[in-house]
Amino acid sequence: MKDQSFAKAFEELEKITQSFEKGAFDLDDGLKQFERGLELAAVLKKKLSDIENKVEVIKKKFGKSGEAGPGSAGEDDATAPF
Repeated sequence: MKDQSFAKAFEELEKITQSFEKGAFDLDDGLKQFERGLELAAVLKKKLSDIENKVEVIKKKFGKSGEAGPGSAGEDDATAPF
């Protein structure tokens, strides 16, 4: 799973979820797929966390605090430079 891309892991998890929604598993196979789904969810969560951490590092590197500033959605259009 380490080499599997985020998109592929997410796609696999979606397929498992859809199969459960359709009731397409017998009990034994369903248990295996449930376990696989939990594994995929954990890996996806870790990858998202890693990406969030990298974004924070990049923002700090360029002096961005993540707070609303000029050009943000919260700014009044009357004061926007463009």
